[in-house]
Amino acid sequence: MVPTAQSFPFRTSLSLAPLVDYWLEREQSTNAGVALLAQAVGAQVAQAPWITQPVADPKLLEEHCDLVETLMLAVFPPASLSTDISGAVGPFQRRSFFNTQLFRDIMLNKDGLVKQPLNIDMATMERQLGLMAYQLVLQRVYGTELPALGAIVFTVPDYKIGLYRHYSVGFDSTFVRVRVVGEAPPLSDEQRETLLHNRHRPEVWQAMLPAEHFELEGFNVLRLADVTEQEILSELKYDLLERDVLQTPARFEQIQEKLRVLFAQPALQLGIAAYDEKKKAFMDFGRKINHSFLTKQVQHQAADSSFRQIYQRLLSNREPLVLKDLATSDLPEDLREQIIGLGIRSAILALLPYGNDTVGLLELGSPDVGGLDEFDMDTVAQFLPLFAVAVKRNAEDQQTRVQAIVQQKFTAIHPTMEWRFTDAARNLLAQFDEGNRTAEMEAIVFEDVYPLHGSCDIRGSSTVRNEAIQGDLMEHLTLANKVLKKASEYQQLPILDELKFYVSKNLKRLREGLLSGDEANIYDSLKREVEPLFEYLATHTVELRPVITNYWQNIDARLGILYKRRKDFELSITTLNDAVSDYLDEEEDKAQLMFPHYFQRYKTDGVEFNIYVGSTLVQDKPFDLVFLKNLRLWQLLTMVEITRRTAALKPMLPVPLDTTQLILIHGQPLSIRFRQDERQFDVDGAYNIRYEIIKKRIDKATVQGTGERLTQPGTIALVYAQSREAVEYYEYIDYLQDRGMLAPGVEELELEELQGVKGLLALRVRVQL
Repeated sequence: MVPTAQSFPFRTSLSLAPLVDYWLEREQSTNAGVALLAQAVGAQVAQAPWITQPVADPKLLEEHCDLVETLMLAVFPPASLSTDISGAVGPFQRRSFFNTQLFRDIMLNKDGLVKQPLNIDMATMERQLGLMAYQLVLQRVYGTELPALGAIVFTVPDYKIGLYRHYSVGFDSTFVRVRVVGEAPPLSDEQRETLLHNRHRPEVWQAMLPAEHFELEGFNVLRLADVTEQEILSELKYDLLERDVLQTPARFEQIQEKLRVLFAQPALQLGIAAYDEKKKAFMDFGRKINHSFLTKQVQHQAADSSFRQIYQRLLSNREPLVLKDLATSDLPEDLREQIIGLGIRSAILALLPYGNDTVGLLELGSPDVGGLDEFDMDTVAQFLPLFAVAVKRNAEDQQTRVQAIVQQKFTAIHPTMEWRFTDAARNLLAQFDEGNRTAEMEAIVFEDVYPLHGSCDIRGSSTVRNEAIQGDLMEHLTLANKVLKKASEYQQLPILDELKFYVSKNLKRLREGLLSGDEANIYDSLKREVEPLFEYLATHTVELRPVITNYWQNIDARLGILYKRRKDFELSITTLNDAVSDYLDEEEDKAQLMFPHYFQRYKTDGVEFNIYVGSTLVQDKPFDLVFLKNLRLWQLLTMVEITRRTAALKPMLPVPLDTTQLILIHGQPLSIRFRQDERQFDVDGAYNIRYEIIKKRIDKATVQGTGERLTQPGTIALVYAQSREAVEYYEYIDYLQDRGMLAPGVEELELEELQGVKGLLALRVRVQL
């Protein structure tokens, strides 16, 4: 705790001479009793001349403890020895040569040295004491007074209860003399002013008043006051003002630990339950974190259970319930047994009031009979409002998060059609107000809307993915095989031969192709049988460490597998998908300005998007087919740009992948319905289902007579069912060819019959890259 004088090289010495002088001055006191006592002390001092000299060996003080105790009567009155927390230490020393019993219990270790506080490191303490010493020098040598430094609080472990306590520490330097070594360094008024404005910068003081010019002789008196309650309440105030403080187990545990310190009970349990006004019940608080040690029991009780009766009593009386001894309390027997079964023998249950409302319940439980009683309510009352504010704010934040998640994850309400859902909700509320409590939400159907569908697919992604998995597996097995072969040169273990056979067998099979289940089975065997052996070999055979180290260097530390080709493949997929998605989102914002419409985009091995547009989707805005034409041309332009962007990305990808682009043309309007079970829109009606079937199957379509895949890299395929549906698109294609965005020529193709779908036609155009 107390530093040496190394950083602040003051000359120091432990001495009782200042205290001896104090007594000698009192021999002529006008107070007869004080003078008589001082004369008696002076007689003892006269027989011990060593007492006025610096004390090099503390054992000397122990040998003359009677004289030391007599002298210390001026500092430690006998009546204070059992109540004060005080101790005397030499300047810049850790050993206390005289102290009260409480000081010994709290601040000294078994060697009689002052403990290091938990909250202050050595460097900080040394800096603080150095500044205090300089302040003493300025006062005693140069006659300049400075305001006292800020209060110091020690956090000290209390080994009796296994917790810690906070103590405010006062340093009394009454019996410290400051001697000048040589000549005192001159100090101008300007320098004094500089020191006053830099009182917390020891390097400035050391430069102007080198410590080696001063000697500190005597002793300091440390006087401690227990400020645990004030410190804990202050910490709780700031902790409970933070967001999410009651939402995570770690933060909640910190709060509980501080209450344990406040009540000096290491096994104190804290519980908090939020009160749901709608359900008229206490609930577990936070993100499925059971902060309440009682409400968990309540959730499994019948409505008339004893627990619920207790909570109802709390709500009715609005007074805390103090259970000093649960075993002898007048609680119902089943209630007593359940609480005692939780390891609690005394408890306090208090409502958390927020204005006129109840926002929650605070629970304190102690394993000791009488550990909590009515006298603790004064303490509880001080922090109860803090918990009430925290629970209220966290409950509001929780509700906001819940609503945000619902909007983001579950409620697929596009801004374009939000008005329709609002109307349906109002109609439902109107029926409730009229007394129809069984009313249900009306169907949300939009009729006569025109669909547009487009997709950007990654060609052969499944094949490339399997090849990447196969390649990583083979390299992983090859690395393992190298270790096993090398190990056979140093260890004659039958298991090595068996494992080499297993690895070689799987390598041979993988060269022929990847089967379903190969990946999981091989990695499972490597984890369970091969890699534990490597750990043994690395420990016991030094020669094998390089090859085993090489093996682990090739293994992904997070996944525990060789992850090279798949990583490159997945990075390539992600790069393409993100590029397409970001561009689509950017262009979609522009398309909404043409005419509001429903837009849906989702990623697979590629990106697909759906658009629905029509008069029924919007409110108070006339729809004309010219808007549909604009969106169709926008869609074709967008697909051209996507083709160009993905082709430009190909050389930069770890795995060069091609994309294919497809547009489904559907000339007739259809109906879409919001399906509440899936929280999304789908086409409505048997006839319209054919559109969904075509949309799901055309990506695998082939050209009739050739078997060639319709979709090809660098091209855009436009699929349709009726010849008249393609007329409009010929105009768009001609326009884009004239602008140099599409290559000359249009392929007119018939498609092979798909499952359940036949008679489809297609146009295919090549994009000018």
